[in-house]
Amino acid sequence: MILTCTMSNQFQPQRVAAGIPTVTEVLNGGLVSESATLVRGTPGAGKTIFGLHFLAATDQPVVYINLGEPADYIESTANQFDIDTSHIEFLDLSPSGEQFQGNRSYDLFEPDEVETTSLVEQIRETIETNEPTRVLVDPITEFRHLAPDSRQFRTQVLSLIDFLKNQGTTIVLTSQAAASVPDDDLQFLADTVISLSATDGQRSLKVPKFRGSDFQTGPHTVTISDDGMSVWPKLDPSKHYRDGSISTLSSGINELDALLGGGITTGTISFFSGPTGVGKTTTGLQFIIEAANRGHRSVLYSFEESKRTILTRAEKLGMPLKEQIDAENIVIREIGADELTLDEFTYRVRSEVETEDAEIIMIDGITGYKQAFDEDTIDADNRLIKIGQYLRNMNVTGIVTNEVHQITGDFRATDKNISHLADDIIFLRHVEYKGELQKVIGVLKRRTSDFETTLRRLSITEDGIEVGEPLSELRRILTGTPDWNDD
Repeated sequence: MILTCTMSNQFQPQRVAAGIPTVTEVLNGGLVSESATLVRGTPGAGKTIFGLHFLAATDQPVVYINLGEPADYIESTANQFDIDTSHIEFLDLSPSGEQFQGNRSYDLFEPDEVETTSLVEQIRETIETNEPTRVLVDPITEFRHLAPDSRQFRTQVLSLIDFLKNQGTTIVLTSQAAASVPDDDLQFLADTVISLSATDGQRSLKVPKFRGSDFQTGPHTVTISDDGMSVWPKLDPSKHYRDGSISTLSSGINELDALLGGGITTGTISFFSGPTGVGKTTTGLQFIIEAANRGHRSVLYSFEESKRTILTRAEKLGMPLKEQIDAENIVIREIGADELTLDEFTYRVRSEVETEDAEIIMIDGITGYKQAFDEDTIDADNRLIKIGQYLRNMNVTGIVTNEVHQITGDFRATDKNISHLADDIIFLRHVEYKGELQKVIGVLKRRTSDFETTLRRLSITEDGIEVGEPLSELRRILTGTPDWNDD
């Protein structure tokens, strides 16, 4: 498929899909048609899989010039990932063939006579016979064995690239990148360079060079599954924006709405902060269920509780969560430890917003969120901040539950690393009154409107959430030693 990109007052070449949809996104439209792209990386980084996706992205004639693994092995690899190779013409020049027997060298497009059919003649004949729109040379570095020196190697590769371009093909070359065998010369010859890496079990993709076009900087996370290679672009909130009207999201509970000055403002990020068991998730659910009653779609990402547990609790409280799930107004996604990478999670959030029209995203448990990904805490915090910025830019309401570990004692509503992300901070707290443990709720911060500065008693019963009248007699809660003034 050819994509046409336009920029004001500038000629833009045609683009072709890279074969992996998100790579096309990273390249801001795809590979440049009739250009040469070098895909480099260490063994096992995914170069061949990338190339197979590239060839499979069109039903037009394509040619795979394999110089490393034999064709039957390549086809077997493709079958493992359910990649269709039926329209691919293989030119098998792997080491098992006669072409690499002995010590020979020749110019690609002015070949000397050799004992067998020359390599150049086979390439020329294959290209001219099949008239491919795409050609994969995997790996191009094998040509070093056929050249007497580096200069001759560069001449051969450049001649091959020019020949293929003149035939109207878009080219992908793969390179085994290693310190012992640098490929700087190949990077210089290519129009685009895509680097793949696989280090300590983590795969990534970045684009060091893309001649004549802008692109999204990386590194971007790469995963390989039964479906082949997936690339998860790193989120840049500044590249995403959507107009939308501003309104107020009601909880359906008059007293709670009064505390918030009417409710939550759409397109903002609200933190529900408090110790375990105080009712953060339940209060967040109250908002998304009420939104669902009004036809708004919400997605809840649960990092600490199972969907079953959430449903059971909602049922006991008389909250119509299941009905709204059945109506597809609410979706609950469980995220387990090491199930996703941060980039993959971020992209899934984007998909819910941009493809499935989610209007509210709830992230239930910051602690669980940080523990779910095999990355450092600072990076996880930074990614969460970017997700929040993205949601604001897309006029999507964000609800985040944040567990504070102090049930009593010093009060801290949020982690200092992410506190500036919150437009609203609603805190829930356990307090002791006359030997009885009670819950209270209050608003610590609200950017978009005025709010009630008092605290209210919070009760969670079989009839759902109940919020009482303002508790003017409760004081010193922010000092960590709350007490009641009975005077």
